Amino acid sequence: MVACYGASMRIIALSTLRTFWTAHPAAETALRAWYALASRVNWKTPADIKAAYRNASFTRNNKVVFNIKGNDYRLVVAVRYDQELIYIRFVGTHRQYDAIDVETI
Repeated sequence: MVACYGASMRIIALSTLRTFWTAHPAAETALRAWYALASRVNWKTPADIKAAYRNASFTRNNKVVFNIKGNDYRLVVAVRYDQELIYIRFVGTHRQYDAIDVETI
C-alpha cells in the first residue's frame, strides 16, 4: 500500500465512525483500519488516495467514496488537500448509500 507520510491528515469526526460501528459491529475493524491509515498519511492529490485504495471513487467537490469491509459498507468523505483535512460526510450500509445523493451530502 502506497501512502504519503509526513504531516498527517486530520479527520473530522471520529465520533461519526464510532457511532456507526457501535450500531454495526461487523464494520468496526475495517473502519478502524481506514482511520488508522488515513490519520497518519498526508494525501496531497486524489492519486495519493488511489495508490492506497484502488477501489476508491471520486466525485465532484473532492469527495471520495471508500468501500469498507469489501462491498458491505460505504464511507464518503470530503477532502481538503490544502488544509490536510478529511470530513466524514456519510458512513452506512451499501443499501443506505444507494439511497443518498453523494453529490449533495
